[in-house]
Amino acid sequence: MAGARRIVVIGGGVAGLASAALLAADGHQVDLVEKNERVGGRAGSWERDGFRFDTGPSWWLMPDVFDHFFELLGTSTAEQIDLLRLEPGYRVFFEGEADSVDIAGQAQRNRELFDALEPGAGRVFDDYLASARRAYDIAVERFLYTNFDAVGAFAGRRVLANARQLARLLTRKLDSHIASRFRDNRIRQILGYPAVFLGASPDRAPAMYHLMSWLDMADGVRYPDGGFVRLAEVLEKLAVENGVRVHTATDATAIRTELRETAGRWSPRRARVTGVRTRERDGVEHDLPADLVIGAADLHHVETTMLPPQLQTFPQKWWDKATSGPGAVLVFLGVRGRLPELAHHSLFFTGDWNANFDAIFESPTRVPDPASLYVCRPSASDDSVAPEGDENLFILVPVPADPGIGSGGVDGAGAATVEQIADRAIDLVADWAAVPDLADRVVVRRTMGPGDFVADLNSWRGGALGPAHTLRQSAFLRAGNRSRKVEGLYYAGSSTTPGIGLPMCLISAELVLKRIRGDRSVGPLPTR
Repeated sequence: MAGARRIVVIGGGVAGLASAALLAADGHQVDLVEKNERVGGRAGSWERDGFRFDTGPSWWLMPDVFDHFFELLGTSTAEQIDLLRLEPGYRVFFEGEADSVDIAGQAQRNRELFDALEPGAGRVFDDYLASARRAYDIAVERFLYTNFDAVGAFAGRRVLANARQLARLLTRKLDSHIASRFRDNRIRQILGYPAVFLGASPDRAPAMYHLMSWLDMADGVRYPDGGFVRLAEVLEKLAVENGVRVHTATDATAIRTELRETAGRWSPRRARVTGVRTRERDGVEHDLPADLVIGAADLHHVETTMLPPQLQTFPQKWWDKATSGPGAVLVFLGVRGRLPELAHHSLFFTGDWNANFDAIFESPTRVPDPASLYVCRPSASDDSVAPEGDENLFILVPVPADPGIGSGGVDGAGAATVEQIADRAIDLVADWAAVPDLADRVVVRRTMGPGDFVADLNSWRGGALGPAHTLRQSAFLRAGNRSRKVEGLYYAGSSTTPGIGLPMCLISAELVLKRIRGDRSVGPLPTR
């Protein structure tokens, strides 16, 4: 490794905290700036009247990625977080169907379920899951932990041995891949829904992402006791223990640069970073000197507001051609009494969900009605998130990534459109889950809309997740994590490689570490 550098990390979300911790542990002098009062980014928290709500991620998948990350810091997931394995992993309600189905955290029970839904589907499910496992293993070994700066990412032995299958999975859509194997629409929806975790839809995501079914249907779904805010708390603690200086309520307003004296005709990097201009809540501005800067906030915001046009690798015209993942209306409800009708995770699928996805992704966009939606009931597993005997509900309604839909509020004080979407979602859950008095039992209510994602997270177009995982925005085709115009400027988080989700944010931090070390290896770094 080169000598210790002064590094400023912009953004205190999971990717920023993870990047800061890894770089500080590697011997660098690290400052992290976060515009909000608390770190965590999307993995935030809100409390009222004894109810505590996670305001972002709620699915713990890919536990091996978390294990590896903590090992890089000389600790373990078990030492830092008490993980609970959920059973069932989640429950699914279907429009027009009287009975819901439970998806277990083990493959054999899900095989039996598929056979019950469609005779003979269990055997096909075995093959589907085996393919998903192979695709996942290849992705981890060759595609996720790489900056695609070495031929090994494209031509490893396992990649070449599976080249024909990988080509089919990359060029075929997920919904077609599923439909060619299963007739029952319920099975198709269960297997297709993970595309939403990637900010896409089954008819827009490559079939390669069928690998997600291995994660929830065989590897299982977990939950961190105390909520997902525990991850942000642990990452901040580890960062500080390794020497990171955390500056909250501090806006990064500009990346400071100077012209490179040695820039030649073959070098596109005409400038190098010298620091970050910050502004505190009282308006006082400071310059934090830096040899390297990690933009771990929304990439669109970092590039288009903190750099002059001539130094932007991803200028506005690049974003005009990009595809955003969905926006979301989030509804946080404190409910009196128990709700055994709902599992920890429950999914509600409309019959014609293609119409839902077209409403969100096609132009002109519109809010789906009725909308497929997701409900989290963490109080099913965690006594700390609600008063005894009561329930904590988090409802996510996918909507277009459009700040014009508005922002949310407390006790119905949000924008009219946001509150109407919330009301319809509550009514749908009450009807399908047979909880007719649900609305009457609500004692705490807060909503968030796309406008909040812009105000709180500087999110591009108010998207809830980041750029969608379409073929053109996956793997080496996704926005890269190093500026092509400014030496010493790197990126981490869901906007860049490898993509959306907590595990991907942790991996993105490791990819930045690899860049700075000059490590072109393929696959996870060796642990201590």
